[in-house]
Amino acid sequence: MMIRFAIIPLVLALNFSMCKKQPAVTEKPHAAANAASTTAAETPASVAAATPKINKPVVDQTAQVIIFCYHRLVDKIRYPGTEITPAAFEAEMKELKDKGITVISLQDLLAWKRGEKNIPPRCAVVTLDDGWKSQYEVAWPILKKFGYPITMFIYTEGVRGGTLGGGEAITWEQLADMRDNGVDIEAHTATHQDLREGHNVMVIEPGGKRTRKKLTGADYEKWVQNEVVGCKELLEQRLGIKVNCFAVPFGNYNEHVKELARNAGYEAMFTVYGQPITFTSPMDSIGRYAIEANKPKVFADAVGMIGASSGGGAAVAEIGAKDLGTQPADGDTVRTALPLIKANLSSIGQIEPGSVQMRVSGLGLVPANFDPKTGTVSYQVPQKLRDKSCTVILSVKSAGKKVETHWTFGIEEASATAGSSPAAEAKK
Repeated sequence: MMIRFAIIPLVLALNFSMCKKQPAVTEKPHAAANAASTTAAETPASVAAATPKINKPVVDQTAQVIIFCYHRLVDKIRYPGTEITPAAFEAEMKELKDKGITVISLQDLLAWKRGEKNIPPRCAVVTLDDGWKSQYEVAWPILKKFGYPITMFIYTEGVRGGTLGGGEAITWEQLADMRDNGVDIEAHTATHQDLREGHNVMVIEPGGKRTRKKLTGADYEKWVQNEVVGCKELLEQRLGIKVNCFAVPFGNYNEHVKELARNAGYEAMFTVYGQPITFTSPMDSIGRYAIEANKPKVFADAVGMIGASSGGGAAVAEIGAKDLGTQPADGDTVRTALPLIKANLSSIGQIEPGSVQMRVSGLGLVPANFDPKTGTVSYQVPQKLRDKSCTVILSVKSAGKKVETHWTFGIEEASATAGSSPAAEAKK
């Protein structure tokens, strides 16, 4: 009985003790929050450490990149406009190494353009167009020897088994092998033709029959949709990849084609109008140097365009050609090989006398006329331009700084002399 009375006070004491402690438990989070608030107010650095801020790297906006476009590699040249010998190809790859030009991937170039990744001051990108088996059997081993990354621009009907893919075409299995070994594979349309409305194009009928037609209206829209969007979808489905780049056949395109490409999800569009790529170069007209057996000077000129310096030169302010009202406009095609080249520099500001310099591909430095009253610089080409495209580089000095712009236009008259395209017939 005494034991029972002794236990009762003990239980009551325990209950009272628990009631006293319970509020302390419920109040603890508030106390902790208040303490954290006080700590945060007193030591903001500690909060920053807990939630680190992710900053983009500071990229070198004065770096420059040249992009090369190759096609078929053969020992015996039959179509010099789209072919090169393996020996010449390897020699050019070695020259890039010897001259200290770093070969980077196309995706690294795009990351740099987005401000997400730095690249060396002078770089090159190597691309292979169309999809020839010699690219897999010959070019790829050479590029692996130098440790160079590459990008393949593929037109899907030209792959082995497609309506344009003959015995010299690359296979889907070979493309998958390249993909598995880090090769970047991108789109180059379905049938490799001029994408602008109103041109005669080869149309593949049901059953594989090919006919030439001038497509307009709804028929054209259906066809060009397959060329721009369908090829991207097929590459992504067959290879399980993400395609974000589009190479325009022959460099012939217009604003409608650009809009289709943007809507399809392409991040960048590429032409064959070679020019050094800078941080401010437009993403929908990135120029590449097309290397042909009959024009060895193109490679040398491209390498020379980014100079022999290893970096550290004065920064150059880039201005878009569209802001200068250039004539012909960037990406346009003119019908004469004797064009009048003009630009309005009045938006730049005060131009230093004698600093205006215009360079024209195939001609070099030309004696352009500059009118300081109107800010207009002009040059009438006195002799026919022989190539199917022309790049203009215009530089001036304003307020002690060098300002530069460049643009490229096509020449319809010269296009008749261009080399044969593998899309003109099945790869034999």
